[in-house]
Amino acid sequence: MPPPRPLPPRFEITPEEIETVVTEFYAAIREHPGLGPVFAAHVTDWPAHEAKIAAFWRNAILFEKSYDGNPLMVHKAAGNVRPGMFDPWLGLFDSVLRRNLRPETAAAWSALAHRIGQGLRYGVVETTRFDDGVPKLR
Repeated sequence: MPPPRPLPPRFEITPEEIETVVTEFYAAIREHPGLGPVFAAHVTDWPAHEAKIAAFWRNAILFEKSYDGNPLMVHKAAGNVRPGMFDPWLGLFDSVLRRNLRPETAAAWSALAHRIGQGLRYGVVETTRFDDGVPKLR
């Protein structure tokens, strides 16, 4: 039996384009007044973090199987990630996508990022509730 064929990419993009987006995004994150301190509390080696996130996106988009991690568990364990942070995060990410990619590629990656962000936000909300069950949204 022949080996399984690799899955085609979700959309056309190069590993170099993914690298560019990740690098520019985290440069912007470090400057962001609300998100920068949240990341700085956890990221001590930016090049290693960016390499891991680029591997995450290559896996999610190109199906490289180069990422080994659990983003939901990392965000839950961080302790300072709040559901209200996802909109600014995604907005910043979208602006980097639009600056660096063809419109159709930026739109496809944005849609994927928003689906992932929705799942992460839900996972964080479910574990950040007041005692009466009301979610902590900020």
